[in-house]
Amino acid sequence: MAHFIKMRMLCYAIALGLFQLVLCVSFNVAGRGLAYGVGPRDEPPKPLGAVASRIERAYKNFLETFAFFAAAIFLVYASDRSTPSSALGAQIYFWSRLLYLPAYVIAIPVVRTLCWTASIVGIAMVVGAVRPR
Repeated sequence: MAHFIKMRMLCYAIALGLFQLVLCVSFNVAGRGLAYGVGPRDEPPKPLGAVASRIERAYKNFLETFAFFAAAIFLVYASDRSTPSSALGAQIYFWSRLLYLPAYVIAIPVVRTLCWTASIVGIAMVVGAVRPR
């Protein structure tokens, strides 16, 4: 059951990443224009507004943590070291990353940082299942 939970959280995290990508691209095109979006981008881009910039930074931050999360999930799965704690860690990662996006976009600094910290704790809980026995 714990493997199932972790794999489901990985699928949800992939969906969240794709959603953030589409959101980021949409705001980028809205802010810089379709011509820039489909063009060669030889010229420096026009600066984005505050909300679009936050969406872009939130997406980049997601990418910085997602690779570690996915690797941790596959490491636990491949080593057959799944535990209830690792399943809980996967859930903490996903839900904190889900909350991170609106916290960043709305500009709630402390909540955003708490969400980021929780996602790192979640990854650590998943990795903790692989420690030597």
